[in-house]
Amino acid sequence: MQLWLIRHPPPQVAAGVCYGRTDLALADDVAAAAARIRPQLPPHAPLFTSPLQRCRQLAAALHPAPQSDERLQEMHFGDWEMTPWSQIQREALDGWAADPLGYRPPQGESVAELQARVLAFVAEAHDAGLQQAVLVTHAGVMKVIVGQARGLPERKWMALGFDYESVVCVGCTGTAAC
Repeated sequence: MQLWLIRHPPPQVAAGVCYGRTDLALADDVAAAAARIRPQLPPHAPLFTSPLQRCRQLAAALHPAPQSDERLQEMHFGDWEMTPWSQIQREALDGWAADPLGYRPPQGESVAELQARVLAFVAEAHDAGLQQAVLVTHAGVMKVIVGQARGLPERKWMALGFDYESVVCVGCTGTAAC
């Protein structure tokens, strides 16, 4: 199965603020982003999107019938959402660093829980016989999928970085986007 993973355009949020599940609007015109991204995608593949508006808006500009899936949302940072990283207690951040897969921010989810729901989506798409799909999603979701596709150990895939509006193809052969 070939997956084209797209990170949403920049959201309206100050630099240095922790956000994940917070439903933020886009900072810029979505049509311009879609025009840059569209040529990199297969023309008739189904498109799935996170239900958060920063993804949904791009998905609607790229495809006539995007399908929303809750499992494609970014990690839920719970009580940390919309808090500057510099104001999160050092003890809490140290706890996360000590157990990056299992630590759960208060009222949030762990990276392991994010991983489980994302991989469940991928397994379901595979079992449904999809040959290709485009996903408009978030950096955390992309890390999980790329890490799994490349067989990376957890510390390596969790350290991956993806720019806004980046397109990454996994499971692809012989296409310009790969």
